[in-house]
Amino acid sequence: MSETIGVFEVEDRTFPPPPEFAAQALTNDQGLYEEAAADFEAFWARQARELVTWNKDFDTTLEWELPFAKWFVGGELNITANCLDRHIEAGRGDKVAYHWEGEPGDTRTITYAELLVEVCKFANVLKGLGLEKGDRVAIYMPMILELPIAMLACARIGVAHSVIFGGFSADAIVDRCDDAQARLIITADGGYRKGAAAPLKPTVDDALASGASSVENVIVANRCDLDPNMVDGRDHWWHDVMADASPDCPAEPMDAEQLLYILYTSGTTAKPKGIMHTTGGYLTQVAFTHKYVFDIKPETDIYWCAADIGWVTGHSYIVYGPLANGVTSVMYEGTPDTPGKDRLWDIVERYKVTQLYTAPTAIRMFMKWGAQEPASHDLSSLRVLGTVGEPINPEAWMWYHDHIGGSARPIVDTWWQTETGGHMITPLPGVTTTKPGSACTTIPGVFAELVDDDGESVSNGGGYLTITKPWPSMLRGIWGDPQRYQDTYWSRFEGKYFAGDGAKLDDDGYLWLLGRVDDVMNVSGHRISTTEVESALVDHSSVAEAAVVGGTDDVTGQAIIGYVILRGGNEPSEALGDEIREHVGVKLGKIARPKTVIIVPDLPKTRSGKIMRRLLRDVADGRQLGDTTTLADPGVVAEIAERAADSDED
Repeated sequence: MSETIGVFEVEDRTFPPPPEFAAQALTNDQGLYEEAAADFEAFWARQARELVTWNKDFDTTLEWELPFAKWFVGGELNITANCLDRHIEAGRGDKVAYHWEGEPGDTRTITYAELLVEVCKFANVLKGLGLEKGDRVAIYMPMILELPIAMLACARIGVAHSVIFGGFSADAIVDRCDDAQARLIITADGGYRKGAAAPLKPTVDDALASGASSVENVIVANRCDLDPNMVDGRDHWWHDVMADASPDCPAEPMDAEQLLYILYTSGTTAKPKGIMHTTGGYLTQVAFTHKYVFDIKPETDIYWCAADIGWVTGHSYIVYGPLANGVTSVMYEGTPDTPGKDRLWDIVERYKVTQLYTAPTAIRMFMKWGAQEPASHDLSSLRVLGTVGEPINPEAWMWYHDHIGGSARPIVDTWWQTETGGHMITPLPGVTTTKPGSACTTIPGVFAELVDDDGESVSNGGGYLTITKPWPSMLRGIWGDPQRYQDTYWSRFEGKYFAGDGAKLDDDGYLWLLGRVDDVMNVSGHRISTTEVESALVDHSSVAEAAVVGGTDDVTGQAIIGYVILRGGNEPSEALGDEIREHVGVKLGKIARPKTVIIVPDLPKTRSGKIMRRLLRDVADGRQLGDTTTLADPGVVAEIAERAADSDED
C-alpha cells in the first residue's frame, strides 16, 4: 500500500475525481494552473475583475517591495457591497444567507436582504458611538448571527474588526485591545456549550477592570438571559441600540488596501501577533478559493464550514468567501456531541448540506464515536468534503472518505494559515487526483518551494515550506510592528515567506505537510515529524486519537512521547501500550518508535478542538504547567500528568 522514505510514509493509494463529479465541476482541467503559471499577476487581475465588483477599477495589479505588497492599487470597493448589496440588486435578496442553529435546538434563517438591513442598522449604531473609518473594534462573541452582522457592519464603514475567540481569557482580551487600541467591545451575555450557558460578559468586565483602557463602550447581545452586570454609560444592550437605528447606510467605497481586520495569533512566549488583512486582495483570493476549492454552485448548494468565526477559517470561509459568492451557509453554535454524538450528521441531513468543511481533530473524534453515528443519517446530499487546521493522517482521511463521503466524494485537504488569509495548498475537486494525507499542490497563482537549512531547493524529500511570490490575500504586516513582520516571516530564507511549517515532496510532486517545524523532533540526529508518528499511532486498530511530543532525553537529545486515546471497547494496559509502541516501529522504523506510550482518557484541547501540545511537552519534561485557561477541560492535564507519573514508575 505504501513505501517509506526514511521515516516518511508515502501513500500510493490515489483517488481521481469521480467521473460524474468532474463532468459537472466548475473546472476539470489544467487551464487555471496553466494560465497562472504563464502570468500570475494577469491571472489574479482576471479573478479580481470577475469575482469582485469594484466602484473604481484598479490600475496596477501588484506593487511588491519585499516584504510589503499592495494588490489592485488604485481600485476602490466595499466588501459588504460585494457580500450583500450586489446579490440583492441582482434579484437574489430572498435567498437564504444563513441557516443558523443554536445548540439548544433553536433556529433562525436570515436572507441576504434581511442580513443587509441588520448590517446597515448596526453600522449606524457604530457611527452613533463616534466610530470612524480607521478605528478598531474588538468582537468577543459566541457563534450567533450577531457576530457576522457586527463584522460586516464594521467593514461597511471602514472600521477594522478584531475578533477574539470566545474561549479566550480576560488577559487575552486586554492584550488584544491594548495592542489595537480598540474603542469598542461587542460581546454577548453568554453562549451555549455542551448543554449549558457559558457566560462571556463577566470576562469582558474582568478585562476592563484590569486594562484595555482604550475601550469606551461595550455592546451586549442577549443570547442566554443571564442578567449580566451592565455599567451605566459604558454598556449597551444590542436590542436597545438597534431598536431605532436606521436601515439606511450606503456602502462607502474603500481603497483596495483599506485595513479590513486584525486577527491575533496566540503566542506562548511572546505577545500575540496582530495579523493585518486588507480588502481587495483578501476578498479576491477567498472568493476564488471558496468557489473553486468547494465547487460552489450558489443556486443549489448548502455549504457548511463547521469552524468558529473566532479563527481565520471562520473569517474567510464562514463570512467573507461564502457571502461574496452568494451561497447559502449553515452556521452552528455548539459542540458536535450535544445533545448527541450524531449532531453534525443530523444537521447535514436536515439542511441537505452539500459541502462540509471540518478539522482532522473532529474527524478522529467521530472515528472514536463509531461509524454507526453517521450511518444513522442520510448524507447523500454531500458533494465535497474538506479538512482544515492541521495535517490529516491517512487513516482519518480514509474514514472520512468511506463513512462520510460514501467512498464517492472528493476530499479537499487544505493548507493555509492566519497569515495567508486564504487557501494556498489544496486539491481542486474536479481536477486533482488525491492521496490520503496529502494537501497535494498549490492552488493556481500560488508558488511554493521546499528548501533545506541553507535555503537551497529540495526537489524530493523533506524541507522547510516557503512561498516564493506574493499572493493577494497575504498578510500586510503585524499591527504596529513592521520590523517584527520582517523578522518573523521574511528573515529565515532570503526573498521567501516562511511561517514555520515543514513539508515533504513525493515523486509525483505532491506536498505532505508535517506541521510546525517546532513539532519536528530531533532524535539522535534524525528529524522526525510528530505528524508522522501520530499517523502511525492512530493506524493501530485500538487507537482513536494520538498526540506526540518530544521530551528531553540525556542520550538521544529528544525522546518520542506518545499520548493515545483508545477506541471504545479497548481497556488500557501496559501490554497494549507496548503493542502500540511496537506498531509504530513496524510502520516507521525503530528510530521513530516512541520511548513511551501513555494511554489517556482525553487530550488537552482548546475549545476550538486544537490540541495544546505545549502542555504535553510540559508533562513530558516534568515542568510546571503553563497557562491552561483556554482549555475546554483544564482538569484533563492533571489526569494526564498522573498517568505519566505512573508510567515513569513502571
